[in-house]
Amino acid sequence: MQDKQRQILVTSALPYANGSIHIGHLVEYIQTDIWVRFQKMQGHTCYYVCADDAHGTPIMLRAQKESISPEALIERISEEHQADFKDFSVTFDNFHSTHSDENQWLANTIYEELNKKGHINKRTIKQAYDPEKEMFLPDRFIRGECPKCGSSDQYGDSCESCGATYNPTDLKNPVSAISGSTPIEKESEHYFFKLGDFEDKLHKWTRAGHLQAEVTNKLDEWFEAGLQEWDISRDKPYFGFEIPNAPGKYFYVWLDAPIGYLASFKNLCDKTELNFDEWCSADSDTEMYHFIGKDIIYFHALFWPAMLEGSGFRTPSAIYAHGFLTVDGQKMSKSRGTFITARTYLNHLNHEYLRYYFAAKLGSGVDDIDLNLEDFTARVNSDLIGKVVNIASRCSGFIKKRFAGKLSAYIHDETLFKIMVDTNKDIANAYEAREYSKAMREIMALADKANQYIDGHKPWVIAKEEVRDEELQAVCTMGINCFRLLILYLKPVLPALAANTEDFLNITPMQWQDAALPLTDHQINKYKPLMTRVEKDHVDAMVKESKEDLNLNETKQEILTGPLADDPIADEISFEDFMKIDLRIAKIVKAEHIEGADKLLQLTLSLGDETRKVFAGIKSAYAPEDLEGKLTVMVANLAPRKMRFGLSEGMVLAAGPGGKDLFILHPAKGAEPGMKVK
Repeated sequence: MQDKQRQILVTSALPYANGSIHIGHLVEYIQTDIWVRFQKMQGHTCYYVCADDAHGTPIMLRAQKESISPEALIERISEEHQADFKDFSVTFDNFHSTHSDENQWLANTIYEELNKKGHINKRTIKQAYDPEKEMFLPDRFIRGECPKCGSSDQYGDSCESCGATYNPTDLKNPVSAISGSTPIEKESEHYFFKLGDFEDKLHKWTRAGHLQAEVTNKLDEWFEAGLQEWDISRDKPYFGFEIPNAPGKYFYVWLDAPIGYLASFKNLCDKTELNFDEWCSADSDTEMYHFIGKDIIYFHALFWPAMLEGSGFRTPSAIYAHGFLTVDGQKMSKSRGTFITARTYLNHLNHEYLRYYFAAKLGSGVDDIDLNLEDFTARVNSDLIGKVVNIASRCSGFIKKRFAGKLSAYIHDETLFKIMVDTNKDIANAYEAREYSKAMREIMALADKANQYIDGHKPWVIAKEEVRDEELQAVCTMGINCFRLLILYLKPVLPALAANTEDFLNITPMQWQDAALPLTDHQINKYKPLMTRVEKDHVDAMVKESKEDLNLNETKQEILTGPLADDPIADEISFEDFMKIDLRIAKIVKAEHIEGADKLLQLTLSLGDETRKVFAGIKSAYAPEDLEGKLTVMVANLAPRKMRFGLSEGMVLAAGPGGKDLFILHPAKGAEPGMKVK
């Protein structure tokens, strides 16, 4: 135990209350839970709180689609979320909802304090309005042509083809993603948080050790552009909290969502003897940490600390961002069966397999991690079964049969025991720094030493000679003590295995300071298998269950769990219009990266007697060297379009949901550059 007991409040980002938890989400909750369990094993006072993010337009629309109230929807989803977390051993000290009295009180308090100090501005703006649904449209509920490059089917705030950002009113030929109608412009008075008032303080705060270095560097882009006012209001109809003294105006979900951290903690305080003000006031000497995904850094590292600073609450001690999860090197995919929900995983596999595998992959940075299903199977079987659990099974039988479950009175190899005890400092430092992969390597290196010790002394050989019983008992006792230390170090990652081990060893729950105390002259219980191997057929069954069901009703249901309702089909065109499109076979002569472009590659295409340069938004799916020399299909008679990076002279056809799951269309064998596609 460290000299000073710390008081720590920890949160994970709030899961959105309109869909299931999947294994990508679990990266964060498992990462956080491991850190919290480690802190508690150290003897620190540590509270882990979370809540469902229960407000916003998508929840309102899904509830309407299901003909239930938003309250009924979020209650049902909350039960599902909490069951999934429990079964993955993600243990919150409190799980609440942003649709709560505590959150409304805190949101109002923070807003009114900011308003009183002059940090809230209001002005009339023009917005896209759906005349059929009679509602203003959030940016992501508008689709149309990019005003910069002309690409079709783009969101109302940014273009996935050229990377441009813009206002929804700038879209060409906009369409409501809710009703399919053409939006109109309508004026509305909105409320804005003057983020720029805190620019100097935020500039210092983001460089004071509260963030990872790569996050601080990313924030420089926003500081260079100047911090803009943040629209914190939405018009009715909207599921959320009405802004005080502003009838028909509601807090934007991103205002009250992070406040939900404090609301969940306040709910815990109200149920216990904890003092909320002592933990959350500006002069508090407690610690507060947020674990989040790298996609929501902007809200957490700029808006959130500014809101807290301006309203007299404490700011975070640190914000820890992590990367995304890929499966077998690619974005999770329903069609490949790698979009795996928490419950589907649990239907087939031990949850601690995944906890260990994530721990073995996670570092303290924001890099993405990959769940390779073959490596997952091999690593869990090799490390947890072959190296760790195997020690207990190899030694316990001799102790039970020959010595009635009694361990010897001394440690057989003091040198090895000291090495294993002393290593706990390095392992503890790795856990504290969120370098879990390093901690797992240290633990498995100790497991190798323990197995070498057992292999070297060969208790199965000693057991053949009764005159060597004392040696046999001592060697197996040493093995059991090595096993106990390995499980103690793995306990933050594998709490269920640790609990079963404590029952087997007949000991009280292990704490970090117990490492130096050997287990000698002690009665253990009969060994029962603590963990079984990962079976490939179970993994295959999980993937099979996860594969996308093309049933129309289920497809629509899944759409509604995302940020958008069904995308409307574009306006009907005539057969004559379609026949105007000239599709040609083209050879990709050259493919190049474009400086400053996140999603585009520049392709030089040969049509036989001429070449064209085309910009294609396929960078996330293809490396340039993978494309050169291949044939594809292009729209040859598309008018040249001036884009941010130059002139694009056509369009390459591709299919797929986007990102890495995007595939350029290849012609059949025998095709030649310039050949017309019919």
